Amino acid sequence: MHQMIAPGITQIATTKRDNAFLVEGDDGFTLVDVGWARAPVALLKAVADLGRKPSDIRRVVLTHAHPDHVQGAAELQRRLHARILIHPADLPWLEVGRVPPAGRSGCAGRLLDRLPKLHWTPFSADGTVSDGEVLDGSGGLRVVHTPGHTPGHIVLCHEPTGTALMGDAVFHRGGLAVGPAALAADPALRIDSLGRLPHGLRTAGFAHGTPLRGAGIEAFYRFLSDLT
Repeated sequence: MHQMIAPGITQIATTKRDNAFLVEGDDGFTLVDVGWARAPVALLKAVADLGRKPSDIRRVVLTHAHPDHVQGAAELQRRLHARILIHPADLPWLEVGRVPPAGRSGCAGRLLDRLPKLHWTPFSADGTVSDGEVLDGSGGLRVVHTPGHTPGHIVLCHEPTGTALMGDAVFHRGGLAVGPAALAADPALRIDSLGRLPHGLRTAGFAHGTPLRGAGIEAFYRFLSDLT
């Protein structure tokens, strides 16, 4: 299932709880996040449904290195010629195939990460992204470094449409939340990181939850304001 949430931005449900995003750019698509191991099937079906080819995915940007965002990446890397990009602070996690113990602040999170189903096939990214960078060919995706959930977590802001693709900086499942502290690397950083988001957004897309537009964006900014 997929839906357009802003001009040129398609949300793809990779499971009932998880989303990835295709962003139309100057040279094809930027895919934001990958999902679990089976997600490439849904992602490539959505590309076909849009009348496009897998080769139209030119780059894959990972908002952070957690299994529900990167587990399908090794398969996509094998099948596509797209470059896979991530913030350098999360880069080493990709290559060990799991979240390291220091990547969770709570015992519950560290116990979960021992489960094989939360590991992934180790792989190397093709490059890194940095705070404030506008990604070449992406049609205006700017990187905002938002550490806390992981050291290298990023939000991607599509400046032409005023859309923020939030990764796990904010969840929207029944209500807006920053997620369990035990699953975050440094929970205390999350609120300050959200203060780095630009004003004037018109749409917010979430890796977990439904997008917000119009009056929903007003509620989103009230939520951010109440956190501080």
